[in-house]
Amino acid sequence: MTTVLIADDQPMQRFGFRMLLESQDDMTIVGEASNGTEAIRLVDRHHPDVVLMDIRMPGLDGIEATRRIIATGARSRILIVTTFDLDEYAYDGLRAGASGFLVKDAQPEELLAGIRAVASGDAVVAPSLTRRLLDAYIHHLPQSPAADPHPEDPRLASLTEREREILTVIGQGWTNTEIAERFHLAESTVKTHVGRILSKTGARDRVQAVILAYDTQLVTPA
Repeated sequence: MTTVLIADDQPMQRFGFRMLLESQDDMTIVGEASNGTEAIRLVDRHHPDVVLMDIRMPGLDGIEATRRIIATGARSRILIVTTFDLDEYAYDGLRAGASGFLVKDAQPEELLAGIRAVASGDAVVAPSLTRRLLDAYIHHLPQSPAADPHPEDPRLASLTEREREILTVIGQGWTNTEIAERFHLAESTVKTHVGRILSKTGARDRVQAVILAYDTQLVTPA
């Protein structure tokens, strides 16, 4: 059973989420918050698997609430769901540690699939944002010193050559199936490699692995 906390300042929006989630046999709602401060308090009390986090809320917003929840080391994963389909929110939310980003006009099945993916340790970003996010992301990163344009990042030091290759194609948006076909591996072997990459680099999930690939310049914009 996947436990979910809803954080949104609009009562009707929370009601809609609740109706949808309560129709699922594998999900249960442990609480509702109308602002970021309440969300932090309820995460600490209930330890939900997934937090559906709005961005614009009175007082503490969803981005800062996400940042503070992640900073506590909580096991809860954050899925940002907002009406604002803007790059700056995607950057800020994913940088803060969110595992996914969807807009509120997503189809119900997309939201449910997103919750399940995030709960299982995977990550999800709205399809309309994915390529734009990856290609624009590099412009928000600090430039490396001119004398050493590609310094070795310590987070990559323990990766094998194959794991670096797989991290690179993860950063390019490849799925496990595509990676398996490209490298002639069983999909279960790819999953093992991905798990080791996350463990060795400290990335929480696939979205954070993508950010790492861009941070370390394993991937550059298309």
